[in-house]
This record gives sequence, structure tokens and C-alpha cells, in this order.
Amino acid sequence: MIDQIVEYNKTFVDQKGYEKFITDKYPNKKLAVLSCMDTRLTELLPAALGLKNGDAKIVKNAGGLVISAFDSAMRSIIVAIYELGVEEIMVVAHSNCGACHMNYSHFHEEMVTRGITEETLDTIRRCGIDLNAWLEGFKDTTSSVLNTVTTIKTHPLVPKDIVVRGFIIDSETGELKEVLE
Repeated sequence: MIDQIVEYNKTFVDQKGYEKFITDKYPNKKLAVLSCMDTRLTELLPAALGLKNGDAKIVKNAGGLVISAFDSAMRSIIVAIYELGVEEIMVVAHSNCGACHMNYSHFHEEMVTRGITEETLDTIRRCGIDLNAWLEGFKDTTSSVLNTVTTIKTHPLVPKDIVVRGFIIDSETGELKEVLE
């Protein structure tokens, strides 16, 4: 698959397909969106939000979560604020998310089946990584959005004038519903 993508890319560049996407690094709408990496949202999310290339910084991960105050999603948000001029942040989870009810025991079985040894897993644990917490999903989408919004709003490096709001998007229709505390 990667070879096919690389071949496509050569044609894309040769035919100057990139020209309609040219913009700079600063988001036109001074907006960052934290959302899930779900493939259903690849085109649906920006279309449903009316975003085009250059409008917003979009940060994606499994579940659209900030799982700790210093994880990579939070790092991206901090960079977006201080380096790229972001003033508003939308946390957008979605319906029927695979991270809902995700847990380490499932991953553990899959890892072992695919050749990861218990010794490797024990070494990771001894380094202070709690695999149960790190690979845990969430039980309730609304609570998850509220927790992530709160983590961002109360982060010691996020200025108080940054607007942070949470939403759940329907992964079929794109309908957006705000999650309020």
C-alpha cells in the first residue's frame, strides 16, 4: 500500500495537485481542534465544521483525548497557542468511537499473539509506564470530553483567555452537539 501511495504522490506533485492547498503555518481561524483519528472523520470532520486547508490546527489521536497534562496532544495544543496564535480550542469526540471501552487486557493478548514478550512488557512497566492506564479508553463519551476540556482549561501553561469547548460529532451525519458541564 505504501508503494502505491508513493507512486500516486509522484503524479500528484508532477501535476501540481498541491497548488490548491498552499497556505502558511498559521491557522486562519486561530483555532485548534483535538479529535479522534477515526477514519470516518478524515473528511467528515472538516466538512462538517466548514474548515478548509489552512483554517485550523487539527490534532488527532485515539479517542481525541488528553490523557495526561504533559502528553503529546497537550504539547501540540501548547505549541498551537504560543507558536501559531491559536485562541480557541474545540475538543471533538464522536459517536461509536473505538476508544470507548478500550482496555489493556485486549491489547495484551494481541501483543503477545504478535510476538511481544512478557519480558518486554515487564521492562516497560519497570520503566514506570502503567500500560493499563496508558492503553485505557473511556467508558462514557460525554465524560471523556468534559475531562479533556477541564484538563486543557486548567493546565498551568494555558492562558486563561483561551476558549476551550467540547463537542460530540455524529460519525455518520456530522451533526455537532456541544457538551456542557
